[in-house]
Amino acid sequence: MIKTDILIIGAGPTGLFTVFEAGLLKLKCHLIDALPQPGGQCSEIYPKKPIYDIPAYPEILAGDLTDKLMEQCKQFEPGFTLGERADTIEKQDDGSFIVTTNKGTKHQAPVVAIAGGLGSFEPRKPLIDNIGDYEENGVEYIIKDPEFYRDKRVVIAGGGDSALDWSIFLSDVASEVTLIHRRNEFRGHLDSVEKVQELKNQGKIELITPAEVIGLEGEGRIEAVTVKKGEEEFKKSCDHFVPLFGLSPKLGPIANWGLEIEKNAIKVNNSLDYQTNIPGIFAIGDVNTYPGKLKLILCGFHEATLMCQAAYQIINPGKRYVLKYTTVSGVDGFDGTRKEAPKAVVKAIE
Repeated sequence: MIKTDILIIGAGPTGLFTVFEAGLLKLKCHLIDALPQPGGQCSEIYPKKPIYDIPAYPEILAGDLTDKLMEQCKQFEPGFTLGERADTIEKQDDGSFIVTTNKGTKHQAPVVAIAGGLGSFEPRKPLIDNIGDYEENGVEYIIKDPEFYRDKRVVIAGGGDSALDWSIFLSDVASEVTLIHRRNEFRGHLDSVEKVQELKNQGKIELITPAEVIGLEGEGRIEAVTVKKGEEEFKKSCDHFVPLFGLSPKLGPIANWGLEIEKNAIKVNNSLDYQTNIPGIFAIGDVNTYPGKLKLILCGFHEATLMCQAAYQIINPGKRYVLKYTTVSGVDGFDGTRKEAPKAVVKAIE
């Protein structure tokens, strides 16, 4: 039996940052993740994708963000159960929970924080009859390593942030980048839309809207796509076709834990602490939903911070915690090390 203060389901960015926030409160964490390494989607699906909305980082690769979060939380010595899926949960007489994985590993904690991101997921595929014939032969639904597309002709389909961001990034990698979207308007961030338009004007991206890919051709692997634009149909030669239509998420076994679910996400009380309908079980990050919810890593960090404050009260009933700024108090790790705040900073705050 693995015992801890906070059991975190999911080792993505939100789960990893929870370890740090809990550590500041002297709370120990253990993380369970079905993937073989920490980082969630950032390490498994798009480690080389640039992220632009992390504070203090104008741009950071998803894999590098994982590395930074691991470095930040390692002083608090979190435990990991990787390559195993959290399957069942049982509440004990003392109020704690026992979570058992698909491989039979048992974990016990008074607080459970579900930070499972989008859960298990599969890509949304375009409705093209023969697309399965070209999967792994020129059709990819996820970009893991942009160098795979070095000096290749790439057609990307989609209108969200992934399609925009990868079109921008690959414009300096691929020999030719074409972005196709069925509408003239995009769903992504305005600055990304403006950047794509700028690259189009520079001749670095071919932008075809409103249009869609309706067919694929090639002997053994993809050689061209058929594009429909209005009443016109034409062929576009390419080496790779990457439809980025998002992921279809599934909660998996967590959906059977008695939690209140809405549109494949876990409902929480966002006016307090992101607790679910079951006291002691919280949901933070992309896995939760509440009025005004934004599925951003930044929001997951905020939710993790408030959740840890509530967890402290559950684990230490009646004990008052006084918030201390790390710029003043420094950071105490579980390994006995201490990072002191610079004296100049302390003096300035005083």
